[in-house]
Amino acid sequence: MTVTDTRALRDAFGRFATGVTVMTTREGDGTPRGFTANSFSSVSLDPPLVLVCIGNNAHSGPAFRAAPHFAVNVLADAQRNVAKLFASRSEDRFDRTDWHAGPHDLPLLPGSLATLICAQHQLVMAGDHVILIGEVLETEISDGPALGYHRGEFITI
Repeated sequence: MTVTDTRALRDAFGRFATGVTVMTTREGDGTPRGFTANSFSSVSLDPPLVLVCIGNNAHSGPAFRAAPHFAVNVLADAQRNVAKLFASRSEDRFDRTDWHAGPHDLPLLPGSLATLICAQHQLVMAGDHVILIGEVLETEISDGPALGYHRGEFITI
C-alpha cells in the first residue's frame, strides 16, 4: 500500500468509536509490560474468548507472544492519562502509574471499568500484526463512564 492508501485506511478505521484498553502481562523475568491496544474485541461467550491485535514491531510484543497469561484493563473516562502513558514508548510506564499485582501476578490498573484475566489460547499471524486470542478466566467490573477513542481523540462514552 502507498502511504496515501495507508492513511485513507487508517481514517476509515477511525470512523467508529472504540473503548480504550490497556493490555498488561509480565516477561519471564517478572518485568511488567503493557500497551494501549487499538484493537480489542470479544469473540465468544462459550468458551469465553477475546482477541487483541499487537503490532509486530511493538516493543512489548515478544513478551505478550510468550506469556501464558495477560490482562485486559478496560479504561474509565478518568483514566485518560493512563491511556496516554501506555500509548507512549516510555520505559517507565509502571513507575509512573498506580498498579497492583493480580491473579497470575499480572499487573492490573485500579479504577478500570472491567478487568479480564486471560490465558493465552491462540496466536494468529496477520500481516503486520499478531492476533492474540485469550480465554477469559476471571473478570472484575465497576460502574462509570467509559473512555473511548474516535478519530484520534479520547472521548467519553
